[in-house]
Amino acid sequence: MTWFWLGLVFAAMAVCLGCWVLGAPWAAQTIRDRGAAPAVFWWPWVRALAPWCAPWVTWSMRRRLQRWGPRAGLSASWSAEHWLAARLLLAGAGLCSAGGAALMAGASLRGVIALALAGAGLAYLWPDLRLRQRAALRRQAMLRELPFMLDLMTLCVEAGLSLPAALRQVADHAPAGPLRQSLRDAGALERTGVDRARWLAQWAEGSDLPGVHSLVLALAQADQLGMSLGPLLRTQAERQRSERFVRAETLALQAPVKMLFPMVLCIFPCTFLVIGFPVAVKFLDAGL
Repeated sequence: MTWFWLGLVFAAMAVCLGCWVLGAPWAAQTIRDRGAAPAVFWWPWVRALAPWCAPWVTWSMRRRLQRWGPRAGLSASWSAEHWLAARLLLAGAGLCSAGGAALMAGASLRGVIALALAGAGLAYLWPDLRLRQRAALRRQAMLRELPFMLDLMTLCVEAGLSLPAALRQVADHAPAGPLRQSLRDAGALERTGVDRARWLAQWAEGSDLPGVHSLVLALAQADQLGMSLGPLLRTQAERQRSERFVRAETLALQAPVKMLFPMVLCIFPCTFLVIGFPVAVKFLDAGL
């Protein structure tokens, strides 16, 4: 019976591989006809499955992707339908992989079904977890880049450039990173006729940084009150730099606590073994 299920799994994998190979030219041609796509090798099959997933996409899925997609730097080609299709494809791959592994291990039918469902569930949830992880890593990189970007913006304004020109210079010449890319993506809306306050607010929402939110609010107030931008931007840069030092000090204070568990688990037993082994040998030689 085990060989029957194992052969069935391999037959299903062979059918999927054949469909993949035979349908790849058609899917690639569809992408070339309809525009660019994210750099994932399974994107053609995501696009093929997306129309079937559209009726099952809820508004909560759309809001969640709309919130976390820009924060994680997700390509604009990913719609909610594509995201659900990708998760279903991964769930199918997890189902087949976990079920095949359980069959090869000689598990019972209930065990195979349980492991296959567990693999499908984990594979279905993995993209959302990965998206939040990427958003957290991207946010940390933005926090490191923000003080220097504010310094560059201050230098441009004090050199006589207007705020829109300074923002364009920063977006073009700042060091490459996620914060610069988010500013360039938001600044591209200005060329489409979007109001400056609106695309700056969208930049703050996409970056999800308190420093960018306070910068956008300060720029809006300065624009309304006619304040000088140079001192304002310099103050913002000094504030972000001091907050970065505070975060570094906090992480330094947390380091001993984080090192305590590996020290107790790995280093202390080895130390006690090195110290106690000669003592134990002397006790054994003495007959104690």
